[in-house]
Amino acid sequence: MPYRGVMPLQRPRCLEMPVTPTNPLLDFSGLPRFDAIQPEHIAPAIDALLAEAEAAVTTAETVTPVTWATFADPLDDATERLWRAWGQVGHLQAVVNTPALREAYNANLPKVTRFGSALGQNLALYQQYRALAAAPEAAQYDPARRKVLENALRDFRLGGAELDDAGKARYSAIREELSALSATFSQNVLDATDAWSLHVENRAELAGLPDDVIAAARAAAEKDGLPGWKLTLQMPCYIPVQTYAEHRPLREALYRANAVRASEFGDAALDNSGNIDRVLALRAELAALLGFANYAEYSIATKMAEDAPQVLGFLRDLAARAKPYAQRDRAELEAFARDELGLAALEAWDLAFAAEKLKQARYSYSEQDVKQYFTEPKVLDGLFSVIRSLYGLEVQPDSAPVWHPDVRFFRVVDAQGALVGQFYLDLYAREGKRGGAWMDDCRNRRETAAGVQTPLVYLVCNFGKGAAGQPATFSHSDVTTLFHEMGHGLHQLLTRIGELGVAGINGVEWDAVELPSQFMENFCWEWERVQAMTAHVTTGEPLPRALFDRMLAARNFQSGMFTVRQLEFALFDMQLHSDFDPSQDSVQALLERVRDEVAVNRPPAWNRFPNQFSHIFAGGYAAGYYSYKWAEVLSADAYAAFEEAPDKVTETGQRFRDEVLSRGGSRSAAENFAAFRGRAPTVDALLRHNGMV
Repeated sequence: MPYRGVMPLQRPRCLEMPVTPTNPLLDFSGLPRFDAIQPEHIAPAIDALLAEAEAAVTTAETVTPVTWATFADPLDDATERLWRAWGQVGHLQAVVNTPALREAYNANLPKVTRFGSALGQNLALYQQYRALAAAPEAAQYDPARRKVLENALRDFRLGGAELDDAGKARYSAIREELSALSATFSQNVLDATDAWSLHVENRAELAGLPDDVIAAARAAAEKDGLPGWKLTLQMPCYIPVQTYAEHRPLREALYRANAVRASEFGDAALDNSGNIDRVLALRAELAALLGFANYAEYSIATKMAEDAPQVLGFLRDLAARAKPYAQRDRAELEAFARDELGLAALEAWDLAFAAEKLKQARYSYSEQDVKQYFTEPKVLDGLFSVIRSLYGLEVQPDSAPVWHPDVRFFRVVDAQGALVGQFYLDLYAREGKRGGAWMDDCRNRRETAAGVQTPLVYLVCNFGKGAAGQPATFSHSDVTTLFHEMGHGLHQLLTRIGELGVAGINGVEWDAVELPSQFMENFCWEWERVQAMTAHVTTGEPLPRALFDRMLAARNFQSGMFTVRQLEFALFDMQLHSDFDPSQDSVQALLERVRDEVAVNRPPAWNRFPNQFSHIFAGGYAAGYYSYKWAEVLSADAYAAFEEAPDKVTETGQRFRDEVLSRGGSRSAAENFAAFRGRAPTVDALLRHNGMV
């Protein structure tokens, strides 16, 4: 998923400025100097860039005549330097979190947030943009500039530009507090995850775990000067324990610890319960301040969907289609667990374990068998081969200052060798790194009189690292995650738009932003591509066709249960931000009602999923989690175009790039899709791909 930091509603960008060697955050002459940035650099750099941006705003408020060259470009020039520097700080806070860095980030966050709020509600700037939109030259603007103007006028309204002074002050205060709460929520989840570990001295308790997981646990214990093995809640440890550990108490211990992170059942200082209540109250107040009935209305104002009832109807329609399949999946799993595993009651910590056993029994297929074939070098080669075949582009190793030795850097070039963009690849989990996987932009594309500023992005995952001297091996799920994030990256890298406000994913409706990422996952299921990206870690042999066929047969294994789980999260999020009344209800009670409606796997009553739901409380998915399913309809239908013309992959890929990826936010996602497919999307391909027809 793409992760967006704290930014104003419209995010202007910048030209380069002269090098300031004493502070790497003020050096925009080339690539960021991640190896040199220290916590003490943050405050001086942000203060200097804020002063520069504020001066530019003051000038822009009264500049005349109001033209793109006299008004929009200079404003972009100054403010983008701030957003680029702050983006680097936010990125480091997510991938190499330290107490000193966190302190500096939290100290500067209010200042940056205040500036963003003030920018979004600056009535003088709003009037200047309106004057620009009404100027004769506006009629000659290309579609990208017209969309920038249209979005700017909308975002000023959403940013509170039309509020009175008291309203603006309150809006700014709400924004500032929400930014702080978002950072605290994420930091609490990270700290609660890193704080827990289980020391195991009896080797028998690790029965069933893959050798690489046991080796990593042994190394972790040795690092702490302990005998035995150290298990943690990092995903490369937690998921294998849930999936393969024969020792049921071990699965339960890790499940319980994971399920109550950042809640009242742990360290009170890390409990996110109060943060959730406060975030919801502030969001409701912000929406009311701007004249919306609820936060969902406010959120959907910038999305493809029309309103919350339409979204809820969409989700419930999918639930009605998927739940019978989910109920069948659950019944089969219960019967297998009872008859073959001796589990009279299928508990939450048994689900992944029993499902893996059933999959092995039904398809003679284990994810661990497959994992030995997906070695990092071959997977990356396969990923880059897909990019080459679809878009005629080459991905080449490159060099840049990085924030950790594990980070790699690449460049994307076209058939003539011209630079298209560059990206960082940070694949492995570690302490101090936020969990999950995401893409974010470091520098966006922009066309200026001096030339083209090429895009630069981060691709971040949290996979397990290979043992010393061995390449990392990825599960097929890891591979699809990598392809997913690369899809986001390509959306950012392959834009041909020169205006910052609508280049890459800027300006793209949030419920369409998952289209390119989910689209890329489909290529992980094509035999020729899978064969080309595999080499057994020991023998070097590619994945056997027979094993792939079993993978393919198991592709939709329990897809019903997976689908209703995603719908549970989406319905909870949308109802929480539309018709939830905290005076009459609790967050947990609402979640339980949603589960009554759609869930087939019921977590224990003490499970505190909301306290870790960073997507909606610390990311950009508030009243927007439905986007995953909404965009999945688009992505499945888009991939169907390749299925319909298997001999025209390059031609279809070029059309997808031209009509979807390259357009950024310069026109609506609906227009992009219709231009590519020649019609509006349908749900048929999604249901077919999920085996629900």
